[in-house]
Amino acid sequence: MTANAIDLRSDTVTKPTAAMRQAIAEAEVGDDMFGEDPTVKRLERIVADMLGKEAAVYNCSGTQSNQMALRAHCQQGDEILIDESGHIVNYEAGGAAALSGVSARLIRGRGGLFDVDDLEGKIRPDNQHYCITRVVCVENTTNHGGGRIWPLAQMERVGNWAHEHGLKVHLDGARLFNAVVAAGYCARDFAEYADTVSICFSKGLGCPMGSILVGDTPTIARARRARKLFGGALRQAGMMAAAAIYALDNHIQRLKEDHDNAHVFAEVIAAIDGIRLSVADVESNLVFFEIAPELGTSAQLSAKLLQWGVKINPSGPQRLRACTHLDVTRADIFRAADMVRECVATGFTEIDGTDCAAYAAR
Repeated sequence: MTANAIDLRSDTVTKPTAAMRQAIAEAEVGDDMFGEDPTVKRLERIVADMLGKEAAVYNCSGTQSNQMALRAHCQQGDEILIDESGHIVNYEAGGAAALSGVSARLIRGRGGLFDVDDLEGKIRPDNQHYCITRVVCVENTTNHGGGRIWPLAQMERVGNWAHEHGLKVHLDGARLFNAVVAAGYCARDFAEYADTVSICFSKGLGCPMGSILVGDTPTIARARRARKLFGGALRQAGMMAAAAIYALDNHIQRLKEDHDNAHVFAEVIAAIDGIRLSVADVESNLVFFEIAPELGTSAQLSAKLLQWGVKINPSGPQRLRACTHLDVTRADIFRAADMVRECVATGFTEIDGTDCAAYAAR
């Protein structure tokens, strides 16, 4: 593998820019557990105001944010409604069940999106034999669903339906700003229909780590207690909070570059015989594509690409996912697409792909 490999496994691989590193170095810090880190407190105010919520709690990861939200909304034995492709039920190590005793009822949507018709009849009857349906979980953009973007009107329908039926709504907004930039709506308008929203800073926004959960004051107080319970106590976290503030000020609008690069990559590889994808389905920075079984498996293609200096993870037996981000240039995109074409042309079934990651979680 070449030293300057093109890494399309995830936008989590981004490195902080020089300006972000300077913001980290200059951050004013204190002890967050005592509520004394001024930069963390500033970040929490900024994001709560940005999304139109009363309060926020900074934490380690998107997974932690999601699990804190479920803990804050649910009691043991409760149930959530979520698309079958949702990150919470596929890529969080069974956290809902293990940490909060919460089960999931899966909704079969389309590209990770569902609507009121999909939810009708899914609330459990008020009967001691059944668990209590408590939360509807929405993911925007969808990850394993294909990087699809929720239309604002659809979120309004789903949110209103949930609230009319006494349910809470949690938005897994790990890549919410990708959706905002691509769809052209306001993050605050979309978040209006959710009771809690999680945002991840370590993906397209390019931070080293960190996530935030927003909601009303009592819910966030419960979530903050859950953060401690889950081992997520933070101390001088202002350094990472400073990176997040810098990203919010400088990295949101540049996400369009990632979307444009993803679309270019999709257009080029869609023309390769044996590769199947719909360019029209590429709505953000995620490109999912399938290879014909006669060519080999996704793990074999991934392993061959790795030898040629391109990192793309399998996301199923014949499916792969490429993710663009701020450390990938347009030239990198064309080179990666050329490598995919060469691998398909020369063959890759002789490659052992068993050591490749089975799925691209984030």
